[in-house]
Amino acid sequence: MKHLYILFAILVFTSCGKEAEKLRSEESVPQSEMIELVEEAIGFSIKKSDDLTIVEVFSPWPNAEKSYRYALIPKEKATNITIDRDAYDAIVLTPIESIVVTSTTHIPSLEVLQVENTLAGFPNTAYISSEKTRTNIDAGNVKEVGNNESLNTEVLIDIGPDAVVGFSIDSSNKAYDNLIKANIAVLYNGDWTEKTPLGKAEWVKFFGALYGKESEANSIFNGIRDEYLKVKTLAQTAKSRPTVLSGALYRDVWYLPAGESYQAQFMKDAHAHYLWSASEGTGSLSLNVEHVLEKGRTADFWIAPGQFTSYAHMIASNVHYAQFDAFQQKKVFTFNATTGSTGGTLYYELGPNRPDIILKDLIKIVHPKLLPDHEPFFFKPLAD
Repeated sequence: MKHLYILFAILVFTSCGKEAEKLRSEESVPQSEMIELVEEAIGFSIKKSDDLTIVEVFSPWPNAEKSYRYALIPKEKATNITIDRDAYDAIVLTPIESIVVTSTTHIPSLEVLQVENTLAGFPNTAYISSEKTRTNIDAGNVKEVGNNESLNTEVLIDIGPDAVVGFSIDSSNKAYDNLIKANIAVLYNGDWTEKTPLGKAEWVKFFGALYGKESEANSIFNGIRDEYLKVKTLAQTAKSRPTVLSGALYRDVWYLPAGESYQAQFMKDAHAHYLWSASEGTGSLSLNVEHVLEKGRTADFWIAPGQFTSYAHMIASNVHYAQFDAFQQKKVFTFNATTGSTGGTLYYELGPNRPDIILKDLIKIVHPKLLPDHEPFFFKPLAD
C-alpha cells in the first residue's frame, strides 16, 4: 500500500459462515472444559472445546463500544447440536474453504498456515507483495472486490466466501451490513489495534481457528515469541544504549511514535534509548521541527524516517534534515526500501506477523556485534 509512516492504518473485516440448522449452545459446554488459546494479545480471545470455539474481538477499532463474538463449529458436529444464534455476531462452520480478507497483514497468516489457495478475493490486489499470493492473483484465482472504503458487495456475494475478514475504523459500514443480510459471515479482525509487537503477531491464531488449525497456529506463534524473547534478552547484554530519533516531516508537522506505541516498544526491546519514550500515547506525536532538532539533533541513529529511501530525497524535501548528526554520519535506516514486485512495502504486510525479524534488524543496527550473522530484512541503510 502507498503509506506514509504516520498515516498508516489497516482496516479489517470478516463475514459470517454457512447455514447450520442444528448447533450446540455455548451454555451446554461447561466453561471449565473450554481452553483459552490467546496469551499476549489483548484485542481478542479464543476459547475452545471439542465441539465449539468462541472467538471474541474486543477491539475491532480504537475505542470500540462493544465486542464481537463469533461461534466456530466443526462441520462434523453441526448436524446434532443447537446454538442460540442471537448470542453471536456470526456463526461459521470450520474448517472454512474460501475466504476474503481486506488487509495485507492477513496474507502472511494464510500463507504460514498453508491455506493461501483459499483466498478468493481482496480489495485492490496490487497492494499484495507476497510472491506466493501474487502467483495466485496472476492465475486469476483472487478477484478484485473494490476497495476498503467501498467494497463491491455484488462481487462478494457472487464469490460467496465462507468468511469475509476485514477491518473498519468504526461501526458504520454499509457494505458489511449488506453482506450480513446476504447470509455471508463477516468477522472483524483488530490486529492493527494491538499495542505490542507480540500482541499483533498472535492474531495468526484468529485464522488458525477458522481453518481448524489451532495447533499449527499455536506452534507458529510460540516459535516467533520464543525467538523474539531470546534476542530481546541478548540485546539487554549490550553495554551501551544508543539514542534513537524517528519519524519525519509531513508538510510542516513532524510525526513520530509516541512512547507507549509498539514502535517504541521495539526500540526498548532492542536496548536503545528512544528519545520520546517517556511521552504518553500509543499513536503518533505531532511536533514542530524546532522541538525535534533541540531534542534529537545528536541522536546516534535515525530509524524509520517517514517515506524516505535516500539522503538525496530527504535533503531535497527539507534542508533541516541535514542538521541532524545521524543524517551527517549516514546512520539513517528505513523499511520503505524493502518492497514487493508491485511496489508494496513488505514491512506493512509481513512486519506485524514477524516481530522477531524486526527486532533482529533493529539490534543489528544499534548493536551490530550481537548478531554478526543476521542479514537485515526490513530495515536497510538509506541510499545516497
